[in-house]
Amino acid sequence: MATAKTDIYVWQGTDKQGRKTRGEMTAASPAIAKAQLRKQGIAAKKVRKKPKSLFSNKKAIKPADIAIFTRQMATMMKAGVPLVQSFEIVAEGAGNPSLQELVTEIKNDVSSGGGFASACAKHPKYFDDLFCSLVEAGEQSGTLELMLDRVATYKEKTEALKAKIKKALTYPIAVIVVAIVVTAILLVKVVPQFASTFQSFGSDLPAFTKLVVAMSEWMQANWYIMFGAIIATVVLFSEAKRRSQGFSDRVDAMMLKIPIVGDIVFNSVIARFSRTLATTFGAGVPLVDALNSVEGAAGNAVYSKAIAQIREDVTSGQTLYSAIRFTNLFPTMLLQMVSIGEESGSLDEMLDKVANHYEEAVDNAVDSLTSLLEPFIMSILGILVGGLMIAMYLPIFMLGSAI
Repeated sequence: MATAKTDIYVWQGTDKQGRKTRGEMTAASPAIAKAQLRKQGIAAKKVRKKPKSLFSNKKAIKPADIAIFTRQMATMMKAGVPLVQSFEIVAEGAGNPSLQELVTEIKNDVSSGGGFASACAKHPKYFDDLFCSLVEAGEQSGTLELMLDRVATYKEKTEALKAKIKKALTYPIAVIVVAIVVTAILLVKVVPQFASTFQSFGSDLPAFTKLVVAMSEWMQANWYIMFGAIIATVVLFSEAKRRSQGFSDRVDAMMLKIPIVGDIVFNSVIARFSRTLATTFGAGVPLVDALNSVEGAAGNAVYSKAIAQIREDVTSGQTLYSAIRFTNLFPTMLLQMVSIGEESGSLDEMLDKVANHYEEAVDNAVDSLTSLLEPFIMSILGILVGGLMIAMYLPIFMLGSAI
């Protein structure tokens, strides 16, 4: 069922004590906005759609913002603050206007008689099925504050894991890009100046210098082709990964085979699998439904397919341990902990320990990768920039020795 489009309305009116008040709210129409205000005891005199600013200062809502929002809501409710008032406090303290609007819209839905989970479900871009199902379970069982705390912990751990992986990949990519840009500038701007000087020498240039000058001449004539090809390759790769499921699956499989990086991806997938399953199963979600949520949060097509097979095997009556072992993709430690957890009835606790172990493994691997890459990257920079400088000064040194 499609959700009705909502807009932001600016209103003015009086409260139950006759005091003038004003504010903003989201609603599908002015009539619905007035009806929502009446339920809050406000007699609306003016309700109009908020004009859009020509220069918007809105920022995108990131998963980290949702994690902070969830933690704040859990803290407020644990302190005994009513749900609607918690929304108001969180919205007022939000530094991101977009997040403030989102929280206000959820508050208005809840104030109108809707549930927290159903209000979040209207925004699937920010709240996935896992979030909504856990919040709904908390509402039905009367343990919403505990469930929000569990969801907040899960979100925080997940975002911390993403940040570690991003840290591992961002640094070398940034340095390589800078090296390419610096080399291109040297070839286009600096080398031609030396080349014009070499013409006055009247002697044959060293082979290395000739090679660099030839590269410079090619770069000056075709730089736009090279950079256009690089941009086109990046765009085509991104579009192919987004549009072609087969291509995306092959990329995910290849990522697991890359030395060092593959280990980080593997550990992160196992940590995410364990953390998600521990969170959902510990919240009382049936195992089959929990595996459905885990499949969507795997982050790698190879393991998403494996988890789908695990879910089918568990549905047909196999134990979780047997279903996981049959895939031959999961580590022995996970299998042993799942076996112990199933036998002792503490599966969520065992999986939580596995998640902690592999999250720590990702952290250590990222630190090790950074330490290994630093000298390697410095060597590449030295070869590129230093090689160009040597090629340019080599004829001068030879001329000096001849004199």
